[in-house]
Amino acid sequence: MDTKGSPPTHTITFPEQIVTFELSTYEWSQNLVCVALVDKLVLGSVRFAEENENKCFEWNQLKEIHHKSRPHCVALAPETSLAVIPKMVVIASGGSDFKVRIFSSDLDEQDTVQVLVGHRAYINHVSWDPDGEFLASCSDDNTCVLWKCKEAYEQGPSFFFGSSVLTAKWHPEEPGHLLVAEKSGVIHLYKVHLKTAMLSIETDTNPLSYADWSLNNSASVTAMARGNIFLWDLKNSSWPTENKPLHDECGYVVKFSPHTETIIATIGRPKATLKVMHVKNKLPQIEAKLLLYGGLCWHYQLPYVVAASDRKLCFWKVSI
Repeated sequence: MDTKGSPPTHTITFPEQIVTFELSTYEWSQNLVCVALVDKLVLGSVRFAEENENKCFEWNQLKEIHHKSRPHCVALAPETSLAVIPKMVVIASGGSDFKVRIFSSDLDEQDTVQVLVGHRAYINHVSWDPDGEFLASCSDDNTCVLWKCKEAYEQGPSFFFGSSVLTAKWHPEEPGHLLVAEKSGVIHLYKVHLKTAMLSIETDTNPLSYADWSLNNSASVTAMARGNIFLWDLKNSSWPTENKPLHDECGYVVKFSPHTETIIATIGRPKATLKVMHVKNKLPQIEAKLLLYGGLCWHYQLPYVVAASDRKLCFWKVSI
C-alpha cells in the first residue's frame, strides 16, 4: 500500500498516474467518476457496500475518452444522467493547451467534443452553474470566463483580476451567485447577471491555492493559503473565524464535507498529506501520506472522502 497513516477503506488502481478526478455531485449521476490521466478521461461508476445488496465495493469502467492535451481540471455537468435512455454524460475539462473542452457521450457510440478558445494561460478550474446556464473557467491569465451553456457555449461575461484565478464556486441555494478566488488571497462574491461584486474577503497570507463554499451552509467559506486554513462566516464578518496552520509551507486544497460545514478535508505538505478534521479540533480524524497529489473530492451523499495517490484512487470512510 502506497499510503501511510490511516489506510483507505477502498482503492481503485489505474494504469498510469491520475492527474485529477471528479465525482458527480448530482442525484442522477451520483455513482459516476471521471478520472483524468495524461491523455484521456476514464469514466466509471462506483458502488459502495452501503448501497449494494451483496455488501461489497464495486468499480465498473464505462468508457475512455481521448484528450488531446494534458487535462488539468474536469467537471461533470448538471444534466449528466445515467437514469435516462440513452445515457447522457457531459464533461468540461481545462487542458494544458489553454483550451476548454466540452465532451458529450451516451457511453456507447455517440461522442462529441466542442473546443472553447479564449484563455491565454493555464486553466486552473472549471465549474458548472447548477441551473445549467453557465460554465465558469478560471485561468492564470487573471480571468474567470463564463460560457453560455444554452447558446452553444458562446463566451459570456468575463471577470478580470490582478492575479491568477484558482477557483470559481457556484451554490445550489444561491442562484446566479459566483465565488471567485485569486492567488493573491482575495475571494470575491459576484452576482453574475449584474456583474457586480457583493463582497470580498481576504487571507492575510498568500499565495492562496484553493477556496471552497459549503453546500451545507452558504454563509461558510474556507480557503487554503500557504499551509494555513481560513474559515469565514459571511453573515457575521469579513474577518476569518478560524485561521490556523495545518500543513508545512504549502497546502494544495481544502474542501468542506457536503454534510456539514464543521468537517473539512485538506491535502498539503509534507509531500502530499491528506487530513480530515473537525474545524475546532487540533488532531485529524484521518491522516494519510499520499505518493503524489492528484485531486480531492467528497461523495455527495455517502460519508466518503476520495483522494488520488499516484495511480490509485483511494476512498476513506469518514465519521460525520
